[in-house]
Amino acid sequence: MKYILRKLIYLFLTAWSALTIDFILPRLMPGNPAQIMIAKYKGTLGPQALQSLETAFGINVHQNIFLQYFSYLYRTVTGNFGISLTYYPSTVMSMISGAIPWTIGLVGVSTIIAFVLGTLIGINSAWKRESFISNISVPISIFFNSMPYFWFALLLEYFVAYLLGWFPLTGAFSAQMSGFAFISSVLYHAILPATTIIVTAFGGWILTMRNNMINVLSEDYIAFAFSQGLPEREIEFNYVARNAILPNFTGFAMAIGFVISGVLLVEMVFSYPGIGYLLYQAVIDLDYPLMNAIFLFIIIAVLIANFIADMIYVLLDPRIRGE
Repeated sequence: MKYILRKLIYLFLTAWSALTIDFILPRLMPGNPAQIMIAKYKGTLGPQALQSLETAFGINVHQNIFLQYFSYLYRTVTGNFGISLTYYPSTVMSMISGAIPWTIGLVGVSTIIAFVLGTLIGINSAWKRESFISNISVPISIFFNSMPYFWFALLLEYFVAYLLGWFPLTGAFSAQMSGFAFISSVLYHAILPATTIIVTAFGGWILTMRNNMINVLSEDYIAFAFSQGLPEREIEFNYVARNAILPNFTGFAMAIGFVISGVLLVEMVFSYPGIGYLLYQAVIDLDYPLMNAIFLFIIIAVLIANFIADMIYVLLDPRIRGE
């Protein structure tokens, strides 16, 4: 119970620190979103419109800084992040809520597949180190893990989508579809982006799981398990893999947390309407409200994912429960 309470305190303190930094940084920059909007219209909006825009964007520079801070915290907790400059007059929350399902569906599922696939291959290659699969898994893993994913995405888009025409070049679905046809279109458009993420990510999971397995295999309790005549399958998964996978959960939790941010360059290459592509548009258009909200969502997602990983540690590792 003390372990869980300590992790909860750490979670809330880190979240509060992130919120505070997210409040301070935009105010260190010159101007504010309302002034940027005025400048975009190049004098067609008068100074009297500035106050109205500041109210719409949730900014009151004439207010005391502490009152601004508490107002910011209240608006953040209630999901009021203001209005997007890029997609004016749409709200920031409406834009993010529209992009998150696409990112979670693509990046989330692809990350889980890459983790499961890489972990299973890593277990097998470490357990049977003299096998053909083990011998080729290491160089292949190093190659794919070191390959820039945006470069691989461009290769797929050029050869498979453009030259061969097997898959669409951009987008997430075809227009004017509904029902099963719409679902099929979504899956069809997601094949190339998902393949990019899985192929460039699973190599890292293979290497880390293989190294962890080899380290655990050298422990004394593994030799004792063999001496007891236990089945090899039981030793492989219940004794070796169960302990070797624990360090991987930290990396997996980080990867799941960063799902919210999307895979920026992959979404840009395929013009996929996820959070990464939305963040790119916000940076290009200096959309500070949208950028701040996306960064905040990424931070919160990583913190929650790490907290869940810590709770899984408690279930899998008896040493933590003992402490």
